[in-house]
Amino acid sequence: MKVETKSRVIGMQVDIDTKMITLLGKPLRQSYAARMQNTAYNAAGINMLYFYTETENENLEKIVNGIKLMNFAGFAVTKPNKVEIMKYVDEADPLCEKMNASNTVVMKDGKLKAYNTDGTGFYRSLMEELPDLKVEDTTFFSLGAGGAGRAICCVLAYKGAKKIYIGNRTLSKAENLAREINENFANVAEVVDLANEEALKDKLAEADIIMNNTGLGMASCCDMTPIPQAYLNKDHICFDATYNPSKTRFLKEAEEVGCTIINGLGMSLYQGAEQIELWSGVDAPIEAMREELLNILSEKK
Repeated sequence: MKVETKSRVIGMQVDIDTKMITLLGKPLRQSYAARMQNTAYNAAGINMLYFYTETENENLEKIVNGIKLMNFAGFAVTKPNKVEIMKYVDEADPLCEKMNASNTVVMKDGKLKAYNTDGTGFYRSLMEELPDLKVEDTTFFSLGAGGAGRAICCVLAYKGAKKIYIGNRTLSKAENLAREINENFANVAEVVDLANEEALKDKLAEADIIMNNTGLGMASCCDMTPIPQAYLNKDHICFDATYNPSKTRFLKEAEEVGCTIINGLGMSLYQGAEQIELWSGVDAPIEAMREELLNILSEKK
């Protein structure tokens, strides 16, 4: 376990009443959540402090038990802990319970309640980028069935998506997610074996929106993409859950083909805003958060 507290916090005074928030996951070095969150707390006058705790599943229960004894408003969760954390909460929001994965836990009166703002953050971002989109008439293809893929596919099913194809490097993971969606939301999910090139091409051709939820293309693997460029056409809308870099190889190649492209900046912004509102009960300062995220990205160029 490694606790990381480095964050740019300007003008923040920590006192006995400061409520703490920590992000549980590993690795976290690439995360900008603390900087965005602490900027938001300053802008909104919220007496909270967000910091990092690197941990995998083996220490998760011990850390959660410790959090219960301290001055926390809650905590955030990222991979590989989003499913595992469900074992250690007292209750879950209905949508989160159906997803069986959480990225946000609120502590109140010593009780832990799980939420998932990843999917709803994605959906809010999607509708901002594509205000005329009719989800019920749209076919989606998720490349990836991990934490982000699970949240996004579940919220799309909840919102009435016409069809959701799911492909994952480990086929059983895609099968499990598709089964859970069909049982808990609507019978709209279908697995695609990524090793079957003919089936993959056919289902991608049917899709209106292709989503890279694999993490391939992040700074640590920026030369990688989940599918060949030849599988894309100009009518596709391509989304990547990554926003660092702002254009992954997947998005660059999609743009070259003529696709509309969307990165994960809006998803990160809105999922973080919803977290702040859950932890504090205060409206999140969206524009201050957006500006800080854009500042972070400009510094990385």
